[in-house]
Amino acid sequence: MRYTTLFFDLDDTLYPSSNGLWDAIRTRMSLYMHERVGLPLNEVPSIRRNYFETYGTTLRGLQIHHQVNADDYLAYVHDLALEEYLEPNPELVSILTSLPQKKWIFTNADGNHARRVIEFLGLSGSFEGVIDLRAIDFACKPEMVAFQRALAIAGNPNPAGCVLLDDSPANLLAARELGFTTVLVNLNGASKGSEDFTVHTLLALPQVLPGLWEGYQSV
Repeated sequence: MRYTTLFFDLDDTLYPSSNGLWDAIRTRMSLYMHERVGLPLNEVPSIRRNYFETYGTTLRGLQIHHQVNADDYLAYVHDLALEEYLEPNPELVSILTSLPQKKWIFTNADGNHARRVIEFLGLSGSFEGVIDLRAIDFACKPEMVAFQRALAIAGNPNPAGCVLLDDSPANLLAARELGFTTVLVNLNGASKGSEDFTVHTLLALPQVLPGLWEGYQSV
């Protein structure tokens, strides 16, 4: 079966982790937990890490344990000047444009942040749409229900024809169990045997996974 649908993670996948944006978002998360939730600053890093590892996102842990308002949290942590971290990437635009499959953003962030990132990277119009945590009723990767809802939004493609490109081994492992082909991007996390392919950057896709273009007419 040839590939039909590609799901791209957003942060640390569409752009390199070295640009500092995700570090800035994590800093905002910690400040929120201290300033808005009232957690001791010295305990915030371990609590945030525990929530992320247990629930898939810090937000989910804060909702469960502290009943935080998701809109308030998301507006706070993404209140950043993206132009300080991102710039248009014409080479990535060219690669994504050449891919014949349907392409979706599938992120545990919110859609407003995703669309801002896409715009600053010059990728507006490159995707069918954004599947964010609101679109899937605040489920999140790596929960199976998150993938099932994402597949439904994308028109229920056969998972065997789908590819997930993500920087999280845990997310890739869940996708692989569903039958996705998986691509670990940025190599930030230790491999859990979750990926079929690895790339330091999406710019390497034509060399690492030429099968994305095989079986189609000239694109």
